[in-house]
Amino acid sequence: MPAQNEKQARTLKTERPVQREPLKTLLTWRAPIRPFKRRGREFFTTIGAIVFLLVLILLFLKEWLLIAVIIALMFVSYVMATVEPETVEHQITNRGIVTGGRSYHWEEMDRFWISEKLNQKILNVTNLVRLPRILQLLLSEVDETQVKKILSQYLPAEELEKNWVDKASDWLSRRVPLESSS
Repeated sequence: MPAQNEKQARTLKTERPVQREPLKTLLTWRAPIRPFKRRGREFFTTIGAIVFLLVLILLFLKEWLLIAVIIALMFVSYVMATVEPETVEHQITNRGIVTGGRSYHWEEMDRFWISEKLNQKILNVTNLVRLPRILQLLLSEVDETQVKKILSQYLPAEELEKNWVDKASDWLSRRVPLESSS
């Protein structure tokens, strides 16, 4: 008999509707989708020279597919440097983050941190369940401390460790600047 009562108690727990608190927006702001910096002629000239040398080397090796990939990447970098990103609305709610019309629930996220790229503050949130693996939201005019205060109620604030690819790309970007810093 006690086993039957436990079974009934378990089924009652699962059959009860979950009481969720009503959706409440904690913070809303509008910002571009990605960091953007208009690039000058020097940037494109440097990229073109690097691509030309790589293509010349790969021509001797007869690596046609790799040549096509490099040219495609050059085109993507040109587009990303010339086309301004669209502006979307970001929301932090009591259930998760809504950005660009897509919802990400707190249960799907692991941690957050704030970084800087192209002199713009970026909120990074790791996503455990679906792509993109790391949500990156530009903060634009939003107060960084206010965002940290709200998010720390739901997620721990700890930066993701850099792997060898991140370290190598940081080292390369410091050693081989594509344009002068002035």
